[in-house]
Amino acid sequence: MSMGEKWSAYRPSKAVWLWSCVGAAVLTMIVGFSWGGWVTGGTATKQAETAGEQAAAQLAANICVHRFLAAPDASAQLAELKKEDTWKRDTFVEKGGWVTFAKMEKPVDGAAELCAQQLASAELPAATTADAASETTVN
Repeated sequence: MSMGEKWSAYRPSKAVWLWSCVGAAVLTMIVGFSWGGWVTGGTATKQAETAGEQAAAQLAANICVHRFLAAPDASAQLAELKKEDTWKRDTFVEKGGWVTFAKMEKPVDGAAELCAQQLASAELPAATTADAASETTVN
């Protein structure tokens, strides 16, 4: 009997079918969780919470930057911020109150650090700098 004839004549038993299905299911789960990006419900919940916290911090940091740069003494404050050590800049922003919003007792976690990073690389617009220079000459 040739190999092809043996293959077409083969009839697996119920036990072989069962264990083949179980093996295929286990292999599918291993591949899915290892390389397919599958996660458990608990992991998905943690990832969603982390993403929400990061989004809130980013939004608060963007508002903080806007408030900081819109302040009348923005150029002086920005110069002071840039003089601070890198690891102290978030404290400077927190103490300035730019990251604490109405009806909040404390700032959003991580927002002060993000705000300080954005401000450290920010430059004031030329119009604002010119306005500040004209105010000092008028006074």
